Amino acid sequence: MRLLLVEDDQDLAQGLKSELVRAGFAVDLADNGIDGEFMGLEEPYDAVILDLGLPRKPGLEVLRTWRASANKVPVLILTARDQWHERVDGFKAGADDYLGKPFHVEELIARLQALVRRSKQQTSGELLAGGLRLDEERQQVVDGDGAVHQLTGTEFRLLRYLMLHPGRILSKTQLTEHVYDFDSDRDSNVIEVYIKRLRQIVGKDRIETRRGQGYVFTGGA
Repeated sequence: MRLLLVEDDQDLAQGLKSELVRAGFAVDLADNGIDGEFMGLEEPYDAVILDLGLPRKPGLEVLRTWRASANKVPVLILTARDQWHERVDGFKAGADDYLGKPFHVEELIARLQALVRRSKQQTSGELLAGGLRLDEERQQVVDGDGAVHQLTGTEFRLLRYLMLHPGRILSKTQLTEHVYDFDSDRDSNVIEVYIKRLRQIVGKDRIETRRGQGYVFTGGA
């Protein structure tokens, strides 16, 4: 999954990015409201972590702009402010969750995972699809026979995105946009290599190729 982190505290932002990358996310950074708003409108993020006290444009105004533009990306507000009415303002502006500073990174990651699952109509506390169970903490996939398969970072991000969209045709471009961050070398042809690796792990019947269109996670026969 690809995240946007809008936070003006550089030390916090860099530290959070490192933790989120280790947790299996591709992360883009913005350190002010103007840039964050633009990136949120232009790039297909799976979730956003948004600070309220941003320079150039406040976080709540950024969020209101996204929602007025019909941008439904899940947004978790991150702020040092702790007054209840400010939390209410955030939810009224369209926030999906709220986390006050200081916080534990483990809680932030758990909240993000839950936000994304809910946005994809995944009601379980873990990601289940096609007879597979994805262990997001350990970045492993468990098949129907109970066998555990360790995944690389890219394999994990790709399989997670496929499992979040079962039955949908996903183009190589679309997969590339959600598996890599903005600064990565986005060669969509590399997706074919990782699809081949995933088929070796989960079974070739679980990921179908639609010629000229992309791939479909079907769950197999």
